[in-house]
Amino acid sequence: MEHLLYGKKNEALATSYLKKKGYTIIENNYKNKIGEIDIIAKYNNTIVFVEVKGRMSRKFGDPLEAIDYRKQNKIRMVATMYLKTKGLLEAPCRFDAISVLGDTDAEIRHIENAF
Repeated sequence: MEHLLYGKKNEALATSYLKKKGYTIIENNYKNKIGEIDIIAKYNNTIVFVEVKGRMSRKFGDPLEAIDYRKQNKIRMVATMYLKTKGLLEAPCRFDAISVLGDTDAEIRHIENAF
């Protein structure tokens, strides 16, 4: 349960971070039959699908290392279904990643066009 709370806290930090950078949040925790996307946002005219990964430390590697090829492919499939259901297949989009390292005073890194 503590792991889930830490994940929700990281997603809230990432959402706040993106809002401060001028992103409009469309949805948090979008789910369909394929999977989930942590944050769907809009920046300028681009739809941004954001995967958030957090770790308390780098003891088990960088948080972004957890977004492997399998995870990226699943996110792409979820995003495609989202775009189809919203009639947005022609809209420009990209995939970003946000890592949250630590707990109090967490270090946030935002990688645009991560995959």
